[in-house]
Amino acid sequence: MSSLEEPLGLGDLPKLSINRLGSLSSPRAYRRAEADDINNRKYNNSCNGSTQMVFHGNSHAWHPQCRQADSSCDAVELRDLPRKVMWDLPSFVKIVEVGPRDGLQNEKGNVPTSVKIQLIHKLVAAGLSVVEATSFVSPKWVPQLADAKEVLKGIQQVPGVRYPVLTPNLRGFEAAVAAGAKEIAVFASASESFSKSNINCTIEESLVRYRDVTAAAKKHGLLIRGYVSCVIGCPVEGAIDPSKVAYVAKELYNMGCSEISLGDTIGVGTPGSVAAMLEAVMSFVPVDKIAVHFHDTYGQALANILVSLQMGISIVDSSVSGLGGCPYAKGATGNVATEDVVYMLHGLGIETNVDLNKLMEAGDYISRHLGRPVGSKTAAALRKHLSP
Repeated sequence: MSSLEEPLGLGDLPKLSINRLGSLSSPRAYRRAEADDINNRKYNNSCNGSTQMVFHGNSHAWHPQCRQADSSCDAVELRDLPRKVMWDLPSFVKIVEVGPRDGLQNEKGNVPTSVKIQLIHKLVAAGLSVVEATSFVSPKWVPQLADAKEVLKGIQQVPGVRYPVLTPNLRGFEAAVAAGAKEIAVFASASESFSKSNINCTIEESLVRYRDVTAAAKKHGLLIRGYVSCVIGCPVEGAIDPSKVAYVAKELYNMGCSEISLGDTIGVGTPGSVAAMLEAVMSFVPVDKIAVHFHDTYGQALANILVSLQMGISIVDSSVSGLGGCPYAKGATGNVATEDVVYMLHGLGIETNVDLNKLMEAGDYISRHLGRPVGSKTAAALRKHLSP
């Protein structure tokens, strides 16, 4: 098994474009660099080994430099940092709440159907407009979601709110449609090994399967969301080449997925590796169709979200109280907590339409039922601050 104890940084990424990574401080400049990359289709791999990336305020580009500081360098002054970090961030971010599905599927015990339904209602009441409700997968593989039909039928659906459900094959799709699903999601992997262990088929076999599912969904007029797992690293293969992620994302987009969610399944990503991966995907999928889905195993999720925002992403997946993990990825901890994401976004002046207090109530509700502390640092800190 490959070791992922060392962080996946710039030196591990064979397809990192230096010009485009450097323009993270200005998405407008980023888009210009993107056009340049599309024209030449070449990647610059010159920044490895003992070199380090240094930003020069006048050049708006990254250049490899020796680790010894050069006194003649025109370094970024501290007063310029807020402007550079905040430049052109999205004014609104859509949060896709995945707790009821991606979160609860990893619980050892089964959560009662009524609790799942109540959790979804609380999340919608908090202002979340997309709540992933459940998964129509074989109970043999994910017994925690065996009540998918009952959950979907029991939700009091609110106009304007989306309740996507995961459908791994045509059989699951048909069951979802019979239960009243109006949006489905399919799930592929950028790792061959993970695809075989998770959905028992190769990447190509999974894409053939999903073409059938998406074709059926189109006939029913359903929205389709696509997930790509292991976009940074795999528990078996180690680091994943960004070009593999781009290929799977492109195939899902071409078959009709209106959103492509890129998942760091085992949470090993860093801002550098995430930027390189997003760069590759954005060559084939429009930025407004891309979502990011980070697990917080190494505590990098919020940093990874921030760099994604700087690259133009405005859709973020998260899980209330940090619920989740992956039953097929040993050691992967939960998704980034929705409360923490909302707190950060609001601190950046970005609108979400989410009421943080009501969101924390939803997190308290499911955490009490599961008999564990709240998995959000924001919620824990605010509760401690507000307690008498």
